[in-house]
Amino acid sequence: MKRTAGLLGVVICVFLSPASLSGQSASDFYLFVGTYTSAESEGIYVYNFDAETGEFRYVSEEAGVENPSYLAVSPDQSYLYAVNETAGEEGGSVSSFSFDKQKGELTFLNRQSSRGDHPCYVSVDDTGQWVFAGNYTGGSLAMLPVNSDGSLQKAEAYFEHRGSSVIENRQQSSHVHCTYVAPDNRHLLVADLGTDEVRSYKFNADEGELRPEPAATYRAEPGSGPRHITFHPSGQYAYLINELGGTVEVFSYEEGELKRVQQVSTLPEGYEGPVTGADIHLSPDGRFLYASNREDLNDLVIYAVDPSSGQLSQVGRHESGGVHPRNFMIDPTGRYLLVANRNTDNIVVFKRDKKTGMLSETGTELQVSMPVCLKMIPAK
Repeated sequence: MKRTAGLLGVVICVFLSPASLSGQSASDFYLFVGTYTSAESEGIYVYNFDAETGEFRYVSEEAGVENPSYLAVSPDQSYLYAVNETAGEEGGSVSSFSFDKQKGELTFLNRQSSRGDHPCYVSVDDTGQWVFAGNYTGGSLAMLPVNSDGSLQKAEAYFEHRGSSVIENRQQSSHVHCTYVAPDNRHLLVADLGTDEVRSYKFNADEGELRPEPAATYRAEPGSGPRHITFHPSGQYAYLINELGGTVEVFSYEEGELKRVQQVSTLPEGYEGPVTGADIHLSPDGRFLYASNREDLNDLVIYAVDPSSGQLSQVGRHESGGVHPRNFMIDPTGRYLLVANRNTDNIVVFKRDKKTGMLSETGTELQVSMPVCLKMIPAK
């Protein structure tokens, strides 16, 4: 198993004892890496990330977790939730872990069924009392209550989507790809790649109620394949990346309803190759949005955000440093962008220019088998 970080072509490997994790500064963070375990990976990996230097240090791993492909951290940062992206007789599931910040270690708590095959997304509401999982192959979503110790109860609400769209080999049925809790914590937005919809659910954290709001469903252009959603820090604007259409859509948002104000392409002019958009994130200050393309492109597109309208204008693009950039993230300081390239088993660190949004090489990368999801929290 690989646990190394390459810096300027020199392979280094630094192991931290629990004692060395004390005295962390404001630039020190924990990085959680979710993976597919079909090759060399054994589960979830924990690293220390220094936002002053952009360097990694291995801390610990939680082995024996099958396909923890997507992760979510509780609001108090004491617990981590991971989907187990599996199918078959038992279907998929969601696993819960406690996290010890002093030791930098995860401890398995329990696992509950996601009530569908191949769950690929998990999220936690702002109160930390509810976890939402989206089942890709199952075309469904489940809401699981959280116990006081961070462990999960059986799903209390479950909804199965039905429908299809125009791309036969990808949209023959519903494929839930995202269960995003809106900033108001009163709505859940569910991107469905198979039906070309973003469905809105009314959510009451106090009562544990989740109910569909059909009138607020956003219907994307046929063949778009809605995948991931993110929100501007102001909460006024939402952004959707379409996996199959190679586009990003900009919305105004109010009370669970998305109203489209713009659509932009993620593709180079004249491009005719395969289209598989993946992930989408905003810089912490909301000035720039980034979107990733996989397949032949393997790059990130950079857009400037108009603060008065939320609309986008493309300012650049940058290679991902590997193949199949499934997920990426911007560290909380906004200094670095980290890309998880699944098919080349590497996480690449880019320096961000906060004024222009552009990316530059640092020479730093981390070798991890089939990285899929990156999450980061302060080390203190």
